[in-house]
Formats: sequence, structure tokens, C-alpha cells
Amino acid sequence: MNEKQKKLLTRIIVAAVFFIPLYLISEGIIRVDMPKWMLFALFLIPYLTVGYDILRKAFLGIRNGKVFDENFLMTVATIGAIALGEYGEGVAVMLLYQVGELFQSYAVGKSRKNISELMDIRPDYANIEGEGGALERVDPDDVAIGTIIVVQPGEKVPIDGIVVDGASALNTSALTGESKPREVDVDDSVLSGSINMSGVLKIRTTAEFGESTASKILDLVENAASNKSKSEDFIAKFARVYTPFVCYAALALALVPPLFIMLTGVGMANYASVGAIWRDWLLRACTFLVISCPCAVVISIPLSFFAGIGGASKQGILIKGSNYLETLSRVTTVAFDKTGTITKGNFEVTAVHNGPLDETMLAEQEAKLLEYAALAECHSSHPISLSLRKAYNGAIDAARVTDLQEISGHGIVCRVDGTDVAVGNEKLMNRLGIPFHRCHHVGTIIHMAVGGEYAGHIVISDELKAHSREAIAELKKAGVERTVMLTGDAEAVAKQVAADVGLTDYRAEMLPQDKVACVEALLKECPEGRKLAFVGDGINDAPVLSRADIGIAMGALGSDAAIEAADIVLMDDDPLKIPKAIRISRKCLGIVRQNIIFSLVVKAVCLILGALGYANMWVAIVADVGVMILAVLNAIRCLFVKKL
Repeated sequence: MNEKQKKLLTRIIVAAVFFIPLYLISEGIIRVDMPKWMLFALFLIPYLTVGYDILRKAFLGIRNGKVFDENFLMTVATIGAIALGEYGEGVAVMLLYQVGELFQSYAVGKSRKNISELMDIRPDYANIEGEGGALERVDPDDVAIGTIIVVQPGEKVPIDGIVVDGASALNTSALTGESKPREVDVDDSVLSGSINMSGVLKIRTTAEFGESTASKILDLVENAASNKSKSEDFIAKFARVYTPFVCYAALALALVPPLFIMLTGVGMANYASVGAIWRDWLLRACTFLVISCPCAVVISIPLSFFAGIGGASKQGILIKGSNYLETLSRVTTVAFDKTGTITKGNFEVTAVHNGPLDETMLAEQEAKLLEYAALAECHSSHPISLSLRKAYNGAIDAARVTDLQEISGHGIVCRVDGTDVAVGNEKLMNRLGIPFHRCHHVGTIIHMAVGGEYAGHIVISDELKAHSREAIAELKKAGVERTVMLTGDAEAVAKQVAADVGLTDYRAEMLPQDKVACVEALLKECPEGRKLAFVGDGINDAPVLSRADIGIAMGALGSDAAIEAADIVLMDDDPLKIPKAIRISRKCLGIVRQNIIFSLVVKAVCLILGALGYANMWVAIVADVGVMILAVLNAIRCLFVKKL
């Protein structure tokens, strides 16, 4: 408990100590003779002790022109009950209302604390080596890119980087939700927020502190509350209309029936006097106000979404706002990029071919072709380019390359040592008018032309991610009707990958603008009220991620542009997190609907009973505080997500 909660608990206990014997005396259970004014004065002690802050907020609201809120409802109802001589009921309403407020505050605080502890990944310092090899602690904000930092066992990695010395196991659970430690060695990349479990690591930083993974995650979680869902917007608008309505309804209940009875005489026999008529209907109006307090709905709905986002973050799924969580629950079509999303993106050269019969080249020819390809791709960071340079495994002298031109969706043309070289797909060969030989191997085929003549092709293969097949199967179980892969790869590659993982459809040989057009077409095909999600990781996926109803980015290996454009980020690049995210969203929305329906139905029934005189203040307390507690408890279930 924080200090504010402790003070409220103390006030509740003090008020209860005064209230209980006074209530027993007022009900005649304990016989003590005292004047009514004295009983009234004594009841004011627990009333003011526990309720002075509610009275103060109501007064400030009236003064500032913001009259109609739950503080105003509680103030009018309890003062009205006390004025009518129902001292015990008036104080009990205020006392139990504050008990509900304490419970709600504690529950929200607990859920926030759980999420804060989970996301407590922002390091306080970074170690750099000073003179004589002594470690010096510095502010991570002051560490420049390329600095060598030292992370000792038990410390958090403060900034993203690459291991230059040492080996260790990293706990990445706060980032990815994965409990299994990740083994790292020299040349492995590490993410800030990971905890070093064993050996000492020396890391060369590749980002500034503010741009590191830990900072980005915290920014995403902290800003999630600013993106409100339609349900939250509806509840906020509902409360603004509902509260004044019930206040005027209570006023009408207090005035119209008594006037009607006195003017017509209908029901007059049920009352001993005119004063009894007014007292009865004023008490009904006060009960009506207590029942009508919208706390259960107003508190539980935002809490449900907050808990849902928190529960997802524990699984390594970062959702940027409750509006995206709500939209995700209606997704029935999921489109995927291939490389880095369905496949690992770990490309390797598996063959180098030439000739009409696809015969394997001589070793000298193969080495020369790889050299040309590696030099032509020397300025690219694309995984395929990296695989070509890795296969060549020689020194890259970029000065040997001139007149380099990259043709989007086709490949690269340049001059290497003064010789014309073209490296790309079939479209590039067709564009250059160079006859080429098709390859019967499945994989990414890189065609080569040297000196204007076809020189052969290189086969590059990728590997499916471990959970790709399972992810597609789980999506179908979760109610996703259509799964489509959009890739720039050749038809044969796309067809095989789609068949291997069980996709319902695929589109091959697509340029970035083609992917956007395809998503536009898929959006039009979605049934009314259904949504489309796109999953990608590359810079060229950013436009598609923005265009889809929901953009999901692979966060560990994904580009900054993709993560920025996406609405949801998967921190460990595991496609199995996609069906999990959908199930979390549907569970959360189900709980939201339960709370709305339950709260409104109970209140509607109790309001009718209160207006008819069948519900007293104690029923009103149950309808208000009891429903609020149940709704909050139900909302907190969103924090706990079952494993798939």
C-alpha cells in the first residue's frame, strides 16, 4: 500500500470504530438513552472522518462548473439520508463507498506495480573502462555509439550492442516473455534490458540510450494509455450524459410522485401525513442516486484494457494502445511478409549454377561469380547481400565498384574493375534484354550477367522459423479465416513456403508498392466489421504496416521503421505470439462486455426497485460498491494469460 491508501484505510477503521456502536444504538440493539441531536452529532464524526474528501471534491466540482460526478452523487445522497433522519444508512453509504474506493485503488495500483516490476528494465548506469582498467559508472545517456561498455554478472545490459569479448547467458524474459536464457558469444547482438547471468561481457554499443530497446519498450507501454479504445470513449461519453440524467431523474422522483399523490389523492391512504409522503420519496431519490453511481463501469473498463496490455507485455507482446487491442479482437485475415517473419532470414548460398542444363560450375568460375556478386552488393545491408558476402569470404574493396545503380524490386547494375555486372532477379535480366536460364531448385535465385552476357545464377535458401507452422494452425483455431503471404520472392519459393506452413493463399514477386495494393484489395474483401492484420519486419514493410487495420512488427530483428509504423510489436520475433495476441485481445474484450452488461443490468434492476420503494440504502450499497468490486476483480483477470 502507498501512503495515500494507508491514510484512507486508517480513516475507514477510525470511522468504523465510531459507526458500529452508534448504528447498534440507533437500531435499538444496544439500549442507550440519548437525545436525537446528540446521536446526530455523534454520527457526524464517522461521516466527516471518512467522507470529508468526497465532500470537498463535490464542492470543488460545483465551484468549477463540473457538477455531475460520483462525488456529487454520493454527497447529495448521503446528506439527504442524514437530513431525513437515516443517520446510519447515510454514514454506511459513505463508509462502504470509501471501502470500495480503497479496494479499487489497491487493485489498480497492484496491477500497475506488477507491470512496472515486469518492465523495470531501464538501467541506471553503464560501465566503461577508465584508466588502469578500472570500471567507471556513467549515465547511459552519456554513452556514444561505438563505445565499449562492460556488463558484469547480475547487471542489466544498458544499451543495445554487439559482444566484442566474453560469453554469457542472458535473461531476456522482461523483453520477450521467454524464460529460457539466451546464450551469447563474440559478434552476437544483445538488447538493452537483458540481464547478464554469468560471464563478463564487453559490448560495443550500436545505439544511443534513448534509441535502445529498453527505452523504446518503456515508451510504448507508457504511451499506450493515450490511445483510447472505442469502448473507453463510449464509456467516457456515456458517463457525461448518464450522470446528469440520473441526477435529474432523482430530482423528478423526489418531486413528481409526492405532488401527484397530494393533488390526486391516489395512494394517500398509504401515508400517515403529507410529511411522510415527502420523506418517503426523498429517501427513494437518495437511494436512487447511490444506486446510479457509474463507478463500476467507469473504473473497470479502462482497467480491463490496461490489464490486457499489461498481460500481453508479460508475454513479450507490446500493444501501443487499447484501440489496437480492441481492433485486434476482430481480425479474421492475417497477411505476412516472408523473410524474417515466416522464415528466419538467415540466407545461405547453397549452389552456384550455369548452363542450359543447370550444371554446377567449376570452382574457379564459382569463386569469380561470388566475387562479382559480393562486390556488387557491398553497400547493401539486405540479408541476401550479407549471405553473398559471407559466401565469398574475401576482402571487399568498395573502390573496385563504380557506377552502381540499385533498381527497386529488380537488383543492382554496376561496374566492377571496369566490367559491367548485373545482379538480380529474372525481371532484371528481362529489363536488360539478357537471355537467362531458369533454375529448378527452390530458393531465391540471383541471376548474374557479366560484360553483358549471362554468367549463371546463385541459389540462396532460407529456413522456416521453428513455430511458423504451429502459428498458422493456432491462427485457424483462433478463428482467423484467411492467411496470406506477400513476398518479393519467386513463384516457386513462395508456393513451397506457403504449402509448408499451411497458408490459405500467397502472392509472389511483389514490389513494396504491390504489397500496399494487395493489402488494399484484401481490406475490401474483408466482411463488414472484420479486420486485417499485416505482419512484417523490414523497412519496405512500413507502408503496408501503416495501411493495414493492425500492423504487427517483429521487434527483435525488425527495422526501426517497421517498429515505428506498427501498432503491435513482438519482442522475440516468434510468429506464435500472433495467435496469442489475438486471444488476449478477445479475452480482454469479453471481460469488458461482461463488466458493461453486468454493471448496467444490476443497476437498472436496482434503480427500478429503488424507485418503487423495494430497495433501501443497503441494497443501494450492494448495487454500487459490490458491483464495482466484482467488476474490478473481473477486469484484473486480463493480467493473467494462459499459455498456448
